[in-house]
Amino acid sequence: MSAVPTLAEAARAIAARRLSPAELMRACIARIERHEETLHAFVTLDAERAMDAARDAEARIMRDGPRGPLDGIPVAHKDIIDVAGLPTTACSRLLAGNVATRDAAVVRRWAEAGAISLGKLTTHEFAWGGPSFDLPTPPARNPWNPSRFTAGSSSGTAAAVAAGLILGGSGSDTGGSIRGPAALCGTAGIKGTYGLVPRTGVIPLAWSMDHVGPIAWTVEDCALLLQATAGHDPEDPGSAARPAPDLVSGLDAGVKGLRIGVVRHFHEADVQVSPATRRGIDDAARILADLGAEVREVTLPPLGAFWAPGMTLLLGEAFAVHGPWLRARREHYGEILRDRLLLGALVSGEHVIAAQRLRRALAEAVAAAMREVDLLLTAAAMGEAPPIEAVDPWLGFRIPSLTLPFNLTGQPALTVCAGLGEGGLPVAIQLAGRPWEDATVLRAGHAYEQARGVLTRPGS
Repeated sequence: MSAVPTLAEAARAIAARRLSPAELMRACIARIERHEETLHAFVTLDAERAMDAARDAEARIMRDGPRGPLDGIPVAHKDIIDVAGLPTTACSRLLAGNVATRDAAVVRRWAEAGAISLGKLTTHEFAWGGPSFDLPTPPARNPWNPSRFTAGSSSGTAAAVAAGLILGGSGSDTGGSIRGPAALCGTAGIKGTYGLVPRTGVIPLAWSMDHVGPIAWTVEDCALLLQATAGHDPEDPGSAARPAPDLVSGLDAGVKGLRIGVVRHFHEADVQVSPATRRGIDDAARILADLGAEVREVTLPPLGAFWAPGMTLLLGEAFAVHGPWLRARREHYGEILRDRLLLGALVSGEHVIAAQRLRRALAEAVAAAMREVDLLLTAAAMGEAPPIEAVDPWLGFRIPSLTLPFNLTGQPALTVCAGLGEGGLPVAIQLAGRPWEDATVLRAGHAYEQARGVLTRPGS
């Protein structure tokens, strides 16, 4: 296998008997052996068990045909997500030796669809503290340039996908932890509507904003992974009791007739993005218009209006999770996460109630704006990946996030690569839709990606 296929390409080749799961798995393991020492994408590599599973899948597929598009596909999971028999450490000393006894919902559902797990992927400590250099495992590195940052917290997932070590992986997203790494690593990544994907078996950060979702090389790949994950799970109180939507069959329907609102003030006034990112947004608007969408400008509340309640809730809810550990074993945390979490002790009940009231008003304002448009187009990140050694751990407390607004509102939001900027590093756009219109978000992202063209993976 000379080049790393997309997940969808591999699925079609396996179904046509042109590619065997064992051959695909061997190729992924070989890439891991070649690149892992530099990228640090994996915390736990389960290569032997994965290879055995790939051989079993090959025999079954040859006999019965594939279960679906994930059958025989190599994946891996963020290290806050339980995989039975493997450690779930959240890359923290606190959970050293913590071995999961059962699979998280996302792991179980992908496995039932035939996907094969290669192990656990690097995360920022407990999905918030990074990039940290005082943890048991080093932070993941960007495959486009290993001296650069991946963003976080699903850092290992984005790095592994971009480098072709796996064809898809799981991540979590509380304020942008799927979409940020996808943006800096040049992949696609989506958090669906809040409640679409169950979080059972996933270590929480902030319950009311936590999402689970996929990172993959293309939007089509993300759609296939999200489809296999979506649906109600009664063990997750935030899981919506409604049937899983069809996210795949309309993927090629195009954008003709869709109304797309460019939230220009997010990246021109509220924060200043890089010139390459701004060009990427402008080019995306032009491409979507050329494809038949109606593109107009839309005004939402400023980013700072989302940032204030979002950070208040994140701090308060995260401290509720970690308060007992902080009191008993504060020294076991890395410095960055410890200092961030301690700020949560200052969040009062009054602050939380005020933040929730503002959150509702913001969701209503966005919903009102979206009565005139079907999708929102924004930046996914400020710019290209910075040097990892120079990342300011407090930047997110000073500059409003471009991704956090859609965690507050619970809307589906997708990051798509918009090409390369300074120094050959990726830039990205973000598309957001109305709640439960995840299929429309994926459809538009796929149409844009197909028109722009998919990049060649770094190191291919």
